[in-house]
Amino acid sequence: MLEQRYRWKNKHLRMHVSILDGKASPTILLKNALYLNQTFRKWLRANIWIYEDRIIYVGENLPTQLDNCEIIDCTNEILVPGYIEPHAHPFQLYNPLTLAAYASQFGTTTLINDNMALILHLNKTKAFSLLKDLRSIPTTMFWWSRFDPQTEILNEEEIFSHSNVKAWLEHDAVLQGGELTGWPKLLDGDDMMLHWIQEAKRMRKQIEGHFPGASEKTLAKMMLLGADCDHEAMTGEEVYNRLMQGYMVSLRHSSIRPDLPNILDDMKRMGIDAYDRLMLNTDGASSTFYEQGVTDTTIRIAIEKGVPVIDAYNMATVNIARYYKIEHLHGTIATGRVANINFLTSIEDPTPKSVLVKGKWVKKDGTPIVNAYPPITWDEYGLKPLEVDWDLTIDDLQFSMPFGIKMENAVITKPYSISIDASGDELSSNHDECYFTLMDRNGKWRINTLLKGFANNLSALASSYSNTGDIILIGKNKQDMLQAFNRMKELGGGIVMVENSQVVCELPLTLHGIMSNVPIEELICQEKQLLIELRERGYRFSDPIYSLAFFSATHLPYIRITPQGMYDVMNKTVLFPSIMR
Repeated sequence: MLEQRYRWKNKHLRMHVSILDGKASPTILLKNALYLNQTFRKWLRANIWIYEDRIIYVGENLPTQLDNCEIIDCTNEILVPGYIEPHAHPFQLYNPLTLAAYASQFGTTTLINDNMALILHLNKTKAFSLLKDLRSIPTTMFWWSRFDPQTEILNEEEIFSHSNVKAWLEHDAVLQGGELTGWPKLLDGDDMMLHWIQEAKRMRKQIEGHFPGASEKTLAKMMLLGADCDHEAMTGEEVYNRLMQGYMVSLRHSSIRPDLPNILDDMKRMGIDAYDRLMLNTDGASSTFYEQGVTDTTIRIAIEKGVPVIDAYNMATVNIARYYKIEHLHGTIATGRVANINFLTSIEDPTPKSVLVKGKWVKKDGTPIVNAYPPITWDEYGLKPLEVDWDLTIDDLQFSMPFGIKMENAVITKPYSISIDASGDELSSNHDECYFTLMDRNGKWRINTLLKGFANNLSALASSYSNTGDIILIGKNKQDMLQAFNRMKELGGGIVMVENSQVVCELPLTLHGIMSNVPIEELICQEKQLLIELRERGYRFSDPIYSLAFFSATHLPYIRITPQGMYDVMNKTVLFPSIMR
C-alpha cells in the first residue's frame, strides 16, 4: 500500500490557502499566460500561481508575497496540461524510470502502466516497494492489475492467485483491472476473473479490454460483464461499434499498430465528430518508434487529420483524467491540480519547449534539466543482472517436430508442416527456416521446433527478453546458438547475435534480463543496430522486439510456443508439451 493515503497532508493544505491570503509566497508565478481552459473550451489569459507541486490559483489576480518566487513572463507562451499516457507497457526493453524521463521531454507527465513484468517476476513486497519509491520521481506513475499472464505458464494459479490479484487491485496506485487478454476464458465461464472485475467495480476502478476484431455481440457481452474501455479498434467502424456499446475508446498509435491516421480518416468519413469518449495511447511502442515523440505525436496526427485542436489536446489530457477519476489532480490547468504544465511555441505544435512536472522543471527552453530523474538502485527490488547457473549443451538443440511455426507478420504465427531435414548442426541459407527454442530461464524445461519466416541467413540469436522472461534461441547454426547463449549469460541478460563464432550485435538487458538500464536515447541506437543486423539477414517485418515478446503470447492466434509447450490458441490445447531437462 502507499504509505501516504492523501496526496497533501492537512498542514500542506493550510499552507496552500495561506498563499492566497498573502501570508506566504508561491514558488513559481506564470504571468499573463495563454492557456487551455477545458471548462470553457477556450484559450484564456491568466496568472497561474504554483506552490511546490500544486497549482494554487488560476485567474486575473497576482500574489502579494513574492519572496523567493520564480516569475516567468508567459506573454508569448502557450500552456496546456501535461499529457497522460493511459496505456504504457514500461518494460519494452526500457524500464519505468527511463521511459518516464524520456517521455517527460515530450510533455507526457503521467503514465498508467502495465504491471505484467512486476507480477510475473517480483513478489508483492518488492513490487509494492518499487511502486512506493517511484512516487518520488517527477512523473506520476499509476498502474493496472493484470488478471492473466497472456500465455500458458506452469504456475499461473500461484502468481495470479486471488490474494495476489486482490492485493494489486486494492493498491492506491492501481486505477484499473486488465487489460483483459484472457477474455475468452471469461466468456467461457471463468468466475474468478469475473469476481476480480466485480471487485474492481466495487472499488470504483475501471476495466480495460483487449478485444481485437470483436463482433458487436461480443462487445456487448463484455460490456455487460464489466469492461469499460478498449484500445483495439483498428478502423472507424470498430470505433463506432465500441462507442455504440458504451465504451470509452482509446485510439492507438504504436510501433506494431500505427493505426491512428487511418482510424481518424475513417471516423471523418463516418461522421464521428464527438470526441469526449475518446483518448489517445501509444500501447508500449518500441523505443525507436518514440524517437520523434510520445503522446505529442498522437496529438499532432489528430490535429493534422482535422480533429478540432482543443479536442485533440483533451484526448491526451482531461478525457483520460475524467475516465480514470483523477481529474481533481490531473488533466487540466486549474486551481488545486498537480502542477504538470507544457509550454508550447504554437497551438498546432504539441511538442513542448519547456515542461513543468510536479512544479519542477524537467525541460526548459528546449534543454533537458540534468539529473531531474535520479537513478534507482534496481537490485533493491530484485531486478538484478540475470544469473544463469546452468549450461546449455548441444543435446538441448534437438529438433524433431513434425510441424513448426510460420510467421505471417511480426506477431501472428501459424503452424506449417516441416519438410526439410533438421537433424544436422546447420541449416541452409537457401530457405527462411531456423532452429527455434524456448528455454526456461532456470533451465528446467525446453521446447524445440523450427521457425519459418523470421530470417533466411541468421546464424544465431539469443534473447532473455520474451513475454515470460524465458530464453529464446533462433538460428541456423547450433554452435553459434550456443555461443550466443553463453554471451547473453555473461552480459547478465540481453539480446545477442553471433555469426561465424563472432558477436555481431548485442543489447544488454541487465535488469532481470528483461530491461535495459541505459537512457532511451542510447537504447534507440542499440535497437536500431539490432534491426539493421536482422534486416541484413532477412527479417522483413516491422518490429523484432514485439516478435520476440509475442512468440509465447496466447492472446494472439494461432499457434504459440509457451512454457507448457506448443499451444493451439484457437482450440486451447497443448499440442506438444515442453520437455523437462
